[in-house]
Amino acid sequence: MQLGLIGLGKMGGNMAERLRRAGHEVVGYDHHAGKRDVDSLPALVEALAVPRVVWVMVPSGEPTKQTVKELAELLDEGDVVVEGGNSKFTDDQVHDVMLREKGIGYIDVGVSGGVWGLENGYALMVGGTKEDVAKVQPVFDALRPPRPVDESGQEMPGVGFVHAGPVGAGHFSKMVHNGIEYAMMQAYGEGYELLAAVDLIEDVPGVIASWTQGTVIRSWLLDLLVRALDEDPTLEKITGYAEDSGEGRWTVEQGIENAVPMPTIAASLFARFVSRQDDSPTMKAVAALRQQFGGHAVKAVQAGEAERPA
Repeated sequence: MQLGLIGLGKMGGNMAERLRRAGHEVVGYDHHAGKRDVDSLPALVEALAVPRVVWVMVPSGEPTKQTVKELAELLDEGDVVVEGGNSKFTDDQVHDVMLREKGIGYIDVGVSGGVWGLENGYALMVGGTKEDVAKVQPVFDALRPPRPVDESGQEMPGVGFVHAGPVGAGHFSKMVHNGIEYAMMQAYGEGYELLAAVDLIEDVPGVIASWTQGTVIRSWLLDLLVRALDEDPTLEKITGYAEDSGEGRWTVEQGIENAVPMPTIAASLFARFVSRQDDSPTMKAVAALRQQFGGHAVKAVQAGEAERPA
């Protein structure tokens, strides 16, 4: 089928290539002239046959909101907009109302796979009506990973794709997925630090690599940690500063709103905040309190040596 794709960065560009390899026609638009097939959103819409399907793959927040708003003025009744970024599910519901008033369908898709998706495929979590999803199904089938087969040779269902529910369900599912991802990465990171902190372990990368087969903690994330340690065994080339893209925060917010306890995901989110502090005000207060009530040593800021109270 034919697809308009807006946003040809690391994810969007690879998705376009995977679709083309599967025989689909992709008309791409990006702010960078070297990547795009057309020079504007109106030109993109003009290049597509009716009914059109346009996939938006730009940063979440205002860039996505503005793009969907512009498409609402350009598209016609019966067209479908697919939003595949990491938008908050409540934004999807606003977009859906705006587009439905004009007879334009809307689908939100949580996409997982990163830069490896071109070769491995993307896990897709979809929200929208059955009718709209059916219009885009050939694209979903091309993007998803190949279905594994059972012992009889039959394809196993439900791998790499789910129609999770109505509009908003796709990005809500991806939000929870990323919240879990936060906690898994934090656990691997803490395990790595403990291994590296003791003299007893002489081959830290080797220990972590040994976990990738036959253990209950094996995962693709663990494979990627092994790759990172192979490239930089002591991780000296990077700083311990970790951003958060929003999904972890939203997951914790939804846990609070729905009275679902999630201490592990919450702790992993707060650990990322700690990573951004060169000199934690919280720990300064803790050190000062320990000195006040117990006379414990503190480190001087300038000298960097322990000072003991008089």
